[in-house]
Amino acid sequence: MRHIDPDFPISKTHSTPAKIHDFTEKLRQPALRGVVLDYVQWRRACADAEKAKTPKPEFPSLGPVSINLDLTTTCNFACGHCIDWDALNTTARHQHEDLLASLKSMHARGLKSVILLGGGEPTLYPKFADVVRFLKSLGLQVAVVTNGSRNEVIEEVAHLFTSGDWVRLSLDSGLEETFQAMHRPKSPSTTLEAICTSAKKLKSKNSNISLGFSFVITWKGASRGDEKIIENIAEMELATQWARDYDFDYISFKPFLTRASEGAEVMDPNAAQDKHEKVLKKIQDGLQKSKEVAEDSVAVIESTNLRVLLDGTWQQYLDQPKVCHMQALRQVVSPLGVFNCPAHRGVDKARIGSADAWKTELGAVGTAAMLESFDASKECKEVTCLYNPVNHWLDSLIQGEGDPADQFPEGNPLADTFL
Repeated sequence: MRHIDPDFPISKTHSTPAKIHDFTEKLRQPALRGVVLDYVQWRRACADAEKAKTPKPEFPSLGPVSINLDLTTTCNFACGHCIDWDALNTTARHQHEDLLASLKSMHARGLKSVILLGGGEPTLYPKFADVVRFLKSLGLQVAVVTNGSRNEVIEEVAHLFTSGDWVRLSLDSGLEETFQAMHRPKSPSTTLEAICTSAKKLKSKNSNISLGFSFVITWKGASRGDEKIIENIAEMELATQWARDYDFDYISFKPFLTRASEGAEVMDPNAAQDKHEKVLKKIQDGLQKSKEVAEDSVAVIESTNLRVLLDGTWQQYLDQPKVCHMQALRQVVSPLGVFNCPAHRGVDKARIGSADAWKTELGAVGTAAMLESFDASKECKEVTCLYNPVNHWLDSLIQGEGDPADQFPEGNPLADTFL
């Protein structure tokens, strides 16, 4: 008999994640309880049907709880370290009315939050403001990941953002020279200072917005194809000073990722020009200095990827269960199609359906089929998966014999549905 392990997410084999990255705890909150339990009960019914050799039940009336919504593949930067380089500036486009219909349908199936980002720059989508207005009219939590070059577009709808919504700027530098070399903006007026100044205006416009400075840590020896990546580790402290001085709420550090041959996003610290231990020491020093200059005004957040890289447990996150349950609860909607995970954005074998699949039942059909065909233990064996602990927790709920409802404590105060 397999019993549900209530302590699995905080086990000795996994680092305790930052609160905003604790996906198990997010799924345990009251707002998501019904969706998760419906999914678990369906998976249990499927297992019972398989044993009895009877037809499996249809996929329940649920959709993703949270999505990455890539509004466009167009970008006005040419970042050498961009993980989505191959998808940039393609001819694929959303049909706007179909997009809104898909979002409305997903909302009816349980969608709670949307992160607007891209294979490109989301504010370049001609109807960016209309999409934000529509999402907020549905009562959804909304976030934006942007390069910051068009913060005035976000400012137009900044008054609509509510508590828990956030805007995160991908800046990855502390010096203007490094910013220009890493991001290669097309406009000469786009500078680190200009972006931070306009970001500060967003915060003053609406204090509900949680404003983040994103810093992807890069090191010598890392590459994307023929592109040699610039090292920025020495600028972590300077970047934190920018975040502190321009009213950011937090600075988030995460390690550089690259694409594996089969298309997944993977972390490859052994490619560093310096010895692995030397790179880790420089990162740890950078984090310590960042925390010192942050004072009490800006939070320093380490991504789960970074934490497991630094504490040496990252390979434990490669041990994936056969079924990735999170692909039913967390998806990517892109002009290129709907995909089962941000780590496989644009990869054919991870494609659930066309961009408007959730406008009809094809989204549910594609999701059910992907849950059967996508073997995460093989397809994600090189991925340091951020959903590894929560996938194993969901596995324990499905395979256990206890009442899964017991795993949802009363009065869980967390009010964050971003996955």
